Amino acid sequence: MKWESERRSDNVEDRRGISLGRGGAIGGGAVVLAVIAALLGAPEGVVRQILSGGGDGDGVTQTENPRPLTPEEQKLTEFVKVVLGSTEDVWTAVLPESSGAKQYAAPKLVLFSDAVQSACGMNSAAVGPFYCPPDRRVYLDLSFFAELDRRFGAPGDFAQAYVIAHEVGHHVQNLLGISARVQAERERVSEAAGNRVSVATELQADCLAGVWAFHANRTRQLLEPGDAEEGLRAASAIGDDRLQKEARGRVVPESFTHGSSAQRVHWFQQGMSNGRVADCDTFATQRL
Repeated sequence: MKWESERRSDNVEDRRGISLGRGGAIGGGAVVLAVIAALLGAPEGVVRQILSGGGDGDGVTQTENPRPLTPEEQKLTEFVKVVLGSTEDVWTAVLPESSGAKQYAAPKLVLFSDAVQSACGMNSAAVGPFYCPPDRRVYLDLSFFAELDRRFGAPGDFAQAYVIAHEVGHHVQNLLGISARVQAERERVSEAAGNRVSVATELQADCLAGVWAFHANRTRQLLEPGDAEEGLRAASAIGDDRLQKEARGRVVPESFTHGSSAQRVHWFQQGMSNGRVADCDTFATQRL
């Protein structure tokens, strides 16, 4: 990506160096259990409950231990600010056109290390990047990008940008009222039906990430040769079928919560091909 000379967002909140825990640090056993639960398709609420010790987040302690950033960390921080700034520029222009009147209100992006307290509870880096609708914030531990490379085989700056744009896609859903409707639907249906709703939600966020990529490239020519392939490789790498196969040697489609690799690639391509939000209706049909 050609990002170095682009605008930096002012909406990045850096909480690295702040450690959280219930009367101390989160136990290593809880983190391992949370990772396993997440890989096996457990709902996010279950993973967060494991990490918070089964409680509601009360009694959380906070310890600050700031340290200077390495040059690599500083560069990655600047990259995150550029990508977030690009999503702000794109959605400020695209959302009103797509929704008829809805204006875009940019989210905050919180950088953290190991664990973070949000309006959605206390969360470990083990759950990966996430968006919290109540506080309208994206949460990201930058160590996930190293995992994306080493563990998932999806290196590259555009792969990282896809991850951020996906979480911002959830913010767009929140602004459009989709998140609230999804939550209400999941509370009234069976677990299997709720999983299907969750899959449609995640695939739509993939499509919206593609919408961002289309417009960012059209207006600012950010993409370089190979960037699109990086994004598609990242989408494929974190499909439920691939993660389940790695974790337990078999695939259970009815437990999917984010979609298969093929679905994620399809919907990211769908958004990236023409940049139309109207083409991201994953709730109407789940193709592939």
